[in-house]
Amino acid sequence: MKVEYTVRTIWGDYAILVTDDGVENKMALALLPPEICEGDRILCEGLDYTIIK
Repeated sequence: MKVEYTVRTIWGDYAILVTDDGVENKMALALLPPEICEGDRILCEGLDYTIIK
């Protein structure tokens, strides 16, 4: 399953991710690409997260 998120906030060791439908998820930064920034778009496929350019 593929899900696209926008990184809303980076807070401590977590990022708040939001889908286009407005669903929020709290995700550990350790699972995300190290170079993410607030406002980035990321794609989740399974448990693999990549930045969408």
